[in-house]
Amino acid sequence: MRLENLRVGLGITGSFCNFDKIENLIKELKAEGVSTILPIVSNIVRNESTRFYAKEDLLKMLEESTGNKVIDSIVKAEPVGPKNLIDILLIFPCTGNTNAKLTEGITDTPVLMVAKSHVRNNKPVVIAISTNDGLGQNFKNIGSLINDKNYYFVPFRQDDHINKPKSLVYEYSYIIDTMVCAMQGKQLQPILAK
Repeated sequence: MRLENLRVGLGITGSFCNFDKIENLIKELKAEGVSTILPIVSNIVRNESTRFYAKEDLLKMLEESTGNKVIDSIVKAEPVGPKNLIDILLIFPCTGNTNAKLTEGITDTPVLMVAKSHVRNNKPVVIAISTNDGLGQNFKNIGSLINDKNYYFVPFRQDDHINKPKSLVYEYSYIIDTMVCAMQGKQLQPILAK
């Protein structure tokens, strides 16, 4: 168990096509010894149902599978850092929008508020990027965060280089390994997945 007794914040942003992996990820985190999983959702995740998931079903699944209430407002998110409630924050999936706001220090969603207060405590944030403009306008933001202390990326690859040539997506199989390395202050390499 490589993440034994860790308290994990699970920040979920609006890359809806990845939501089918969340429940399995929670099971894997528990199997690795995680003691606490605090689910945190962005505003769009809290407010919108999509063809991939009904918001009510997602929020219910998060609370039932983690045993914790969903943090779904900035007011609820603000105490996470000052009260030192988590050891590591995993943003899964992390949209290009959230990635850009992290780079610029914008805190207008619960996930971003937790990230801000968590980094203030000098603790790791792991980013599982999923964006259609990762090799476009958002490329500079990814580069900026890779270079910043406390931010670690799950290795990523082009999603569909023919039909979506600027799209990037995390490699799911590296999430746990990235978290283990991040707790040691290291970026899992190679960062470009095959």
